[in-house]
Amino acid sequence: MAGPTGGSGPDIAGTDQVNMAFIALIVAVATIGGFMFGYDSGVINGTQDGLESAFNLSALGTGFNVGAILLGCAFGAFAAGRLADLIGRKTVMLIAAALFIVSAVWAGAADSSAHFIIARFIGGLGVGAASVLTPAYISEVTPASMRGRLSSVQQIMIITGLTGAFVANYALAATAGGSTAAFWLGFPAWRWMFWLQVVPAAIYLAALLLIPESPRFLVVKNRDAQAEAVLSKLFGPTAGVRKVAEIRASLAADHKPSFRDLLDPATRKVRPIVWAGLILAVFQQLVGINIVFYYGATLWQSVGFSENDALLINIGSGTLSILACLAAVAVIDRIGRKPLLLIGSAGMFVTLAIVAWCFSQAQTIDGAVHLPGQVGLIALIAANAYVVFFNLSWGPVMWVMLGEMFPNQMRGSALAVAGFAQWIANFAISVSFPAMAAGLGLPATYGFYAASALVSYFLVQVWVKETRGRELEDMTG
Repeated sequence: MAGPTGGSGPDIAGTDQVNMAFIALIVAVATIGGFMFGYDSGVINGTQDGLESAFNLSALGTGFNVGAILLGCAFGAFAAGRLADLIGRKTVMLIAAALFIVSAVWAGAADSSAHFIIARFIGGLGVGAASVLTPAYISEVTPASMRGRLSSVQQIMIITGLTGAFVANYALAATAGGSTAAFWLGFPAWRWMFWLQVVPAAIYLAALLLIPESPRFLVVKNRDAQAEAVLSKLFGPTAGVRKVAEIRASLAADHKPSFRDLLDPATRKVRPIVWAGLILAVFQQLVGINIVFYYGATLWQSVGFSENDALLINIGSGTLSILACLAAVAVIDRIGRKPLLLIGSAGMFVTLAIVAWCFSQAQTIDGAVHLPGQVGLIALIAANAYVVFFNLSWGPVMWVMLGEMFPNQMRGSALAVAGFAQWIANFAISVSFPAMAAGLGLPATYGFYAASALVSYFLVQVWVKETRGRELEDMTG
C-alpha cells in the first residue's frame, strides 16, 4: 500500500459530473491546516521582546525558543503519514487541530522557557502533520488535471496564516502600546498573541467535521461502500464505482511501503529522485526565507525602524507573498515547475546579495544601528522582492513537487524523509540566525543565504525533472 499520497487523485475523464462546490468545500477546509501552519509559525514574529524579558534569554536561547516549534514539525511530519494510514487522514488532521489549541493556551501561559519550548513543540507536531497531510488529502479527493493549482492553495493559506499572525500581532501591540505592555486582564500583549491562535484553531477543528474521510483510506480499510459514496458525491455515480475499482486494483498490485524503497535495488544506493526531493526540501530553507517571517520585526528594529514600523513591514511582506503565490497558482500548470524554481533561485540570489550589501553599509549612531541615506529603502525593497521571488517559486513549488515527484511505491516513505529534512533545515536556519547575526554580522549571514540560492539554481538544473502534465503513476525513480 502506498503512503498518504499514494493516489493520483481521480481523473475526471469519463466522469458524468464533477461537484466543484463540494471539491471547493473540501479544499477550503483542508487548507485551513495550511493557515494554521502559517499562523502558528508566524506568531513568534513580534513576541521576541516579551520572551527575552520574561525568560531572560541569551541570543542562542532566543533562537531555541523561536525554533522549538520546528523540531515538533519535523517529528510531526515524519509520523503523520504512517499514523494517517492507521487511523485516517481526517482523524490525524483533527488531532492536529487539537494540538494547535493546546499549544496556543500553554505557550501564552508559560512561566518558564522550558514550558514555552514544550508548548511550541506540541504545536509543531500539529504543524508538521498539517504540512504533510493537507496536500496529501487534497491529492486524493481532487481531479488529477487540477493537482498543481489545488495543491498550490496550501502555500497561499500558509502565507495568509503568516500574514494573519502579523496583523494580529500589530493590532495587539498597537492597542496595548507595545508587545510587552499590559493588555486585557493585565497580561502583556505578547501572551495574547499566542492565545489568539485558539480562534482559528477551533474553527479548523469544527470545519473538519464537515468533510469526508479520504476515499483511498476507506478502500484500504475495506469500507468500499463509504468510499463509493464519497467519490460519487465528488464525481458522479459512474465515476464513483469506477474509481473504487481502480483504487482496489492499485492496492492489490502494490506492496506495503518500506524505507527500503528509497534505495536502488541493484546498487543499494539512495535513488536519484530521493536526492532531488531532499535538495528541494533543504534548499527551500537554506535560502533563509523564515528569517524574514520569524525575525522580521526584530531585524528591522535592529537597523533603525521602530517596532510599529517593523510590524507594518511584516504585514506588507505577507501581502506581497500572497500576491506572489496567486501568480504561481496561475502559471504552475502552464509553464511548469522547474522553470519557476530556476527563476526563483536567480531572483533570490540577486535580491539577497543586495540585502547583504545594504547591511554592510550600516552605521552605529548613539549606540543604535542605522542604514544611511537611501540604503534602508533599498534594503526594504530588495527584501520584499526576495519574498516575492520565493513565493512565486520555491514556496509553493516545493510542496507541489514533493507530493507528485515520487513513484507510488515510495511516495509515503520519500515524503516522510523529505518532510523531516525540510523541518530540520528550517530548525537549523532559524535557531542559528541570532548567533550568526551577532557573531558574523548581517552582511555575512545574508551572504550565506544568497550563496545558497545560487547553488540551488545549479542543483535544480542537474537533479530536478519536470513533472507538469505527468500522471503520478508515470513517475520513475
